Amino acid sequence: QVHVVESGGGLVHTGDSLRLSCQVSGLYFSSFPMGWFRQAPGKEREFVATIDWSGDKTIYADSVKGRFTISRDNAKNTVSLQMNNLQPEDTAVYYCARTKNPGFGSRWDADYAYWGQGTRVTVSS
Repeated sequence: QVHVVESGGGLVHTGDSLRLSCQVSGLYFSSFPMGWFRQAPGKEREFVATIDWSGDKTIYADSVKGRFTISRDNAKNTVSLQMNNLQPEDTAVYYCARTKNPGFGSRWDADYAYWGQGTRVTVSS
């Protein structure tokens, strides 16, 4: 069984930084790409970033490129999202997810099988 647990959310001000963490239980963590998604109030869930199994290949949404960095530690079964220069439009519940299949990461939430319950990030202006 795979469990995904996010942490690190909170209330910050515009321009601040925050680091989200995701702990994944279960076998073969290092074989699967991981992703971060977010859902702002009143909006659909959207892709934020993904990282392949090795950590060498990452993809970002245009809205966070240059500000957010996704990384993983396969020895600890964790994936992180470093968020810098946060803006009010980054306010959302952030979700960590593991893909259904090994391979490259995906922008599409349908490609992810295991999701955490989310951690809330609020950026005040």
